[in-house]
Amino acid sequence: MAETKYIFVTGGVVSSLGKGIISSSIGKLLQARGYNITIQKFDPYINIDPGTLNPYEHGECYVTVDGMETDLDLGHYERFTGIQTTKANSLTTGRIYKSVIDKERRGDYLGKTIQVVPHITDEIKRNVKLLGQKYHYDFVITEIGGTIGDIESAPFMEAIRQLKWELGKRAVCVHLTYVPYLRAAGELKTKPTQHSVKELQSVGIQPDILVLRTEKHLNDQIRKKVAAFCNVDFDCVIQSEDLPSIYEVPVNMQNQGLDSAILKKVGEPIGTTPALGPWKSFLDRRKKATEIVRIGLVGKYDLQDAYKSIRESLSQAGTYNDHKTVITFINSEYITEDNVAEKLEGQDGIVICPGFGQRGIEGKIVAAHYTRTHDIPTFGICLGMQMMVIEFARNVLGYSDANSREMDEKTPHNVIDIMEEQKNITNMRGTMRLGAYECVLKQGSRAMDIYKQEHIQERHRHRYEFNNEYEQEYERNGMICSGHNPESNLVEIVEIPSLKWYIGTQFHPEYQSTVLKPHPLFVNFIKTAIENQKK
Repeated sequence: MAETKYIFVTGGVVSSLGKGIISSSIGKLLQARGYNITIQKFDPYINIDPGTLNPYEHGECYVTVDGMETDLDLGHYERFTGIQTTKANSLTTGRIYKSVIDKERRGDYLGKTIQVVPHITDEIKRNVKLLGQKYHYDFVITEIGGTIGDIESAPFMEAIRQLKWELGKRAVCVHLTYVPYLRAAGELKTKPTQHSVKELQSVGIQPDILVLRTEKHLNDQIRKKVAAFCNVDFDCVIQSEDLPSIYEVPVNMQNQGLDSAILKKVGEPIGTTPALGPWKSFLDRRKKATEIVRIGLVGKYDLQDAYKSIRESLSQAGTYNDHKTVITFINSEYITEDNVAEKLEGQDGIVICPGFGQRGIEGKIVAAHYTRTHDIPTFGICLGMQMMVIEFARNVLGYSDANSREMDEKTPHNVIDIMEEQKNITNMRGTMRLGAYECVLKQGSRAMDIYKQEHIQERHRHRYEFNNEYEQEYERNGMICSGHNPESNLVEIVEIPSLKWYIGTQFHPEYQSTVLKPHPLFVNFIKTAIENQKK
């Protein structure tokens, strides 16, 4: 394929319709046909990145391999396609405006008045086309966050309008919208979709393909009505019904010919439909898994999206162990010595979640103490690992005042300390240890046994680290530092070999777990949790 084709995914009526899942599904289907694809996300908010956003506001902050804090949809892109994303795959209004203002300050615009059109829209267009031009992708899929009609997304919509005009057949707009079911009337209503498309047309964009989110099956009559009202071909009106799992969406989209409709629109040969063998095998295995494994998430954000990648990693690992993972959120703010047994009761394994700040940490420490002393499989991630380290210092090493410098700057036993390179930094987020770093595993360790290799690479998002001054004392008392960064000697993994499964990682392994390549730590953790329930 000579020139890069561009697919724009927009949304209307309401947010959270699943643009990220549809974008990921399109990527997966085109990839299965042999095309070289990438997916990027444009978020209309003015923050430079979501690094400083509250997870209650925005869900999880996902970190790319090159250290960019991004939207959680990039996690979906990676899990579906297996392609590693970079900072080029995520842009916000804040980054666009900052780039334009920086250019203006340098004098790049030769004294011109800076305006939304053409300067902001040109910067958006430049970033859309940059990926295709630089890496010669066959398709660049661009998801536009928010909903059509939002003030914030207006510059992005104008940029898409211009690009569709400039690129002609090389640009396709896939518009995701909602067909609600009114229970009282017993009817599906297409009017919100009609209004959404009118709104899109009013800014000069005619959608080529419509994906209708619906709880109920849409018959051909409804699809014909939508096609007629919205100036869209009938075979380009696709329905996206509620499904048991997001991983069934690509197969559903393929069955309805979404990938064929896109190829037809850009003038590419349709050819034979890919079998999606490994993907369907995963789904088949998932459906056949009837037995369950119960995992408790000990954290402070009672919101599914706050720990999205962890939840998906646990779910995938369950499938590869032929079990269904049932996840229970356990709020660490409310865990005490008196109720911890009750709170953790019935769980086959415990994950102590990552996070920042003081809130809920004592509950995590209590949970870590209970699981360690009762030999319950436990997986601590980032801050979770640090809480396991603090608990061990307090209850095994005898330092009752042990803590992290993050929580108590004056603690005499700072078993978790601020990283050397972080000491002079005052800016929040964006300045942490971010992205992929090397780690060397200790021979004979549980970690080495799980990974089956000595050298690994994992992604980070933290400012505080294990204090190496205490390493020998920990090891003498049974907690082994089994993974180190070869350059800084940063402790990456701690474990207690005498227990069934008690491992903490400073990095975030959930960022690298995909549908077809589940992360070995999660797979082994779930395997042990299943074995634990049988005893």
